[in-house]
Amino acid sequence: MAIEEKIAAAKRINELLNNIVRLGGFRVKYRIAVDPPVSEGAEWGASGILVGFFRPDSSLLVARGGELLHALELVIVEAVSDMLEEHERISFDALGLRQARTDELVMSARVAAEKVLKTGAPYAFAPMNSRERRVVHLALHDEPELRTESEGEGPARHLVVYPKNYKGK
Repeated sequence: MAIEEKIAAAKRINELLNNIVRLGGFRVKYRIAVDPPVSEGAEWGASGILVGFFRPDSSLLVARGGELLHALELVIVEAVSDMLEEHERISFDALGLRQARTDELVMSARVAAEKVLKTGAPYAFAPMNSRERRVVHLALHDEPELRTESEGEGPARHLVVYPKNYKGK
């Protein structure tokens, strides 16, 4: 996607968030970054648009596992989806929640890899969304003795780590 299109989408996101923040009475500030560097939270080098929230009410956004933050993200993604390519990423973060979750998933992927290599048995993660499954897939991508697969449907979709030559299931 051309940078001009991403900038146009970022401007639309700003308009929408400005209204949501103002009408919702939230005391938050936010920063929108187009194609942010990896160090600013883009997951595994994924380019796109990152919206970072800060200030007093940021804790409301991350309460209960970030439900409100994820809900805002879903609303905004749906509102601007016609402006973006299919796999373009829009990510919301507050108080480092997304980066902390990414770090946790990478650590869990490494632990799962060790278990699978040690036991030779597959390891199934609990259900997770597509973005989280992607993080685990990428974390184990360079493990020559392992393979990962997403299995299940809908909210039960999860990731399984297999030994490379596993013949079961």
